[in-house]
Amino acid sequence: MTTHPFEDVTHVPALEPLLARLGTVFQRFDDQDSGCTSYGLLASGQRWFVKSAAAPQAVPSLDRAMAVHSAISHPRIVALAHSFTTDTGPVLVYPWTSGEVLYHPTRSRHGGRANPGSPMARFRAQPLAQINIALETLLNAHLAVEDAGYVAVDLYDGCMLYDFDQQRIMLCDLDEYRPGPFTLEADRLPGSSRYMAPEEFVRGSLIDIRTTVFNLGRALRLLLDAGDEETQWRGTPAQLAVIAQATAPKPEDRLPSVGALSDAWQAAGGRPGFAATTG
Repeated sequence: MTTHPFEDVTHVPALEPLLARLGTVFQRFDDQDSGCTSYGLLASGQRWFVKSAAAPQAVPSLDRAMAVHSAISHPRIVALAHSFTTDTGPVLVYPWTSGEVLYHPTRSRHGGRANPGSPMARFRAQPLAQINIALETLLNAHLAVEDAGYVAVDLYDGCMLYDFDQQRIMLCDLDEYRPGPFTLEADRLPGSSRYMAPEEFVRGSLIDIRTTVFNLGRALRLLLDAGDEETQWRGTPAQLAVIAQATAPKPEDRLPSVGALSDAWQAAGGRPGFAATTG
């Protein structure tokens, strides 16, 4: 594993003085819906992504992220390199990963997916072969999630980092993923309503792998359309039929697992023998 400048850090009172000692902050992300402040740090000739809690509500999410990375490993999920604490909460250190987040919500700006220059619009305009590779990668990574006994929470295009030069998708910010199944004890789960299953809005409902199947089905539908209105489908009728089964309103009517969804997707037009490191 690559060594990093935080190797011996377990706790510091404040983060920014530490970053100044270790290297140069070349980017700061502090207008986030998540309540986190993140930094791009250049230190010892390498770049790192450092994520911290800027508000109390972000602390449980970062705590969950550490558990997620302890349980789930996949070559297309950005790995956690190190963690430590400050007086205000946990700090997570990741290797800097090239690419653009397909959707980047902030407190001051919303929307923008349909702007021709946006990462999402540029992704959707790619040849179908490249989009299908990315979608197969998305499903394959969630086989690892399923194998670890976890379910997706807050899966949306803000978790998808796409490198247009390498034509490669990576998953990041899976901070809300949780062991499943579990019973929803709030009025709704966090997330984008465009991707969420009906049960994610009902207190007392069961959240299990069929919920993840719904989330993934919505991702397939939205990423394989040429626009946000879902009127410019670019896939095949067979793929659309798989999505319809994955996103059935009642969980019992859906495909029963990520594995079943992946198999059905490949049968509908995917490539047999797909490798985990593709895409």
